Amino acid sequence: MLLGYLRVSKGDDQSTALQRRALTQAGVERFFEETASGGRWDRPELHRLLDQLRTEDVVVVWKLDRLSRSLKDLLAILDRIEERGAGFRSVTEAVDTTIPAGRMMMQMVGAFAEFERAMIRERTRAGLAAARAEGRIGGRRHKLNPVQKADVIDNVLSGRRTAAQMARLYNISEATVSRLIATHRQAMLPG
Repeated sequence: MLLGYLRVSKGDDQSTALQRRALTQAGVERFFEETASGGRWDRPELHRLLDQLRTEDVVVVWKLDRLSRSLKDLLAILDRIEERGAGFRSVTEAVDTTIPAGRMMMQMVGAFAEFERAMIRERTRAGLAAARAEGRIGGRRHKLNPVQKADVIDNVLSGRRTAAQMARLYNISEATVSRLIATHRQAMLPG
């Protein structure tokens, strides 16, 4: 039986429609679909698929990176497939582990996929370092400007308003107010 595994990353507005169409054309009879990162190992549908594999079944994916983004994990998954006496096919990369040349090709393609991911990570780190060197800091922007922070601190410490009231006024959490107060008190300590 041909068993299809479809995956899109969590948080993205992606659809598995393209993958499903390609796998249907490849003759897939049963689908296992999930929304999860390819770098994660805790994917329930993938494990359900692997647990249900029988001898001579073939796991079919649209692209290798749908199965895993890590060569180490990809090889571990392929080992589990092989232990069950099943095969593996990737439609896009034309990898078919039911033949020796396909097994060799899969290892090469997997190595290139891991290399590409490492290069992306390296370029991202370099870009962040360059931005920091130019004085830009990544992350979420502060909700409060310095005047608003001073207002929160002044009102809470003077007792005119509670932390909860200031949090509601500025649409921030009470934890944020507590952090502001703690930071202010720490800055006021002698030394």
